[in-house]
Formats: sequence, structure tokens, C-alpha cells
Amino acid sequence: MDDQRLQTELTRVVSSIPDKESAARRIARVIATRFGYRWVGIYEVGKDEIFVLGWDGPRAPAHPRFPRTKGLCGKAVLSRAAVRVDDVTKDPDYLTTHESTRAELVVPVLTTGMEVVGVIDVESDQVGAFGEQDVGALQACAGALRRLWTG
Repeated sequence: MDDQRLQTELTRVVSSIPDKESAARRIARVIATRFGYRWVGIYEVGKDEIFVLGWDGPRAPAHPRFPRTKGLCGKAVLSRAAVRVDDVTKDPDYLTTHESTRAELVVPVLTTGMEVVGVIDVESDQVGAFGEQDVGALQACAGALRRLWTG
């Protein structure tokens, strides 16, 4: 599936499934399947907290809710930019989701006004699993997901 078809599919999911949590679960599955990611989480960013809307992978996240300023997701929210960590065991900000996770990539979902409304979080059991191509692909996905929050 090429990137344009993926964006079209994600846009279709967002517009056809009115329930945000159901749409987030479907989106996580589409992204996991498309890229072969072991675990994908779609999180909403609230005023004080970040919380999981939907995920695809072997288990639910260990931290389904956490303060907006914590973890790698919090770093992505504060910076409004992708956060890629090649080895999470060496990053003090990492909140353990799964004990076998070694690499994580978090991409913010931004409104046109640059407000962070969500994040896409992908994890791997391989050190250095994510590259610039993953960042770009997930940023394109984030653009399609924006409508999950903005309608």
C-alpha cells in the first residue's frame, strides 16, 4: 500500500467511524499492519493528561493515562515534534509500556493552529528500529488523523 492509499484509508476510517475510541483502535491496526510494527498506540492529549484511545499489539499499555509532561509522549507534546529513541533503556524519560520494548517513536498530531491533540506511539523490541522514513510516514499518518479531533 503506498502512502497516498494509506492516508486515504486513514481518512476514511476517521470519517466513517463516529466513535473516537473505535476509530483509534482501527487506525492503530492499519498502521501496525502497514508497517509491521509490533505495537501502536493512539493517544489523546488532554489539558493535564495523555491517555490511550486505542492500540494494536500484544497487550494494553502499562500506563494508559499519565501526566501530559511525562514520558516520551510528553516530550513530543512539549516539543510539537517527533521523538525517536533508539534505546529506551538509556532514556530516563521512558515510561515502560512493555518490558521488551527497546526503541520507541512518538509523532504528535497537530491542529492547523499547531495545538497537539494526540500522538501516535510505536514501539519495537529491536534497538534502533525506527529511521527517518518511519518518522515521515507517521507524520503523514498524523496529518490524516487530525480530523479525529477536529472533525
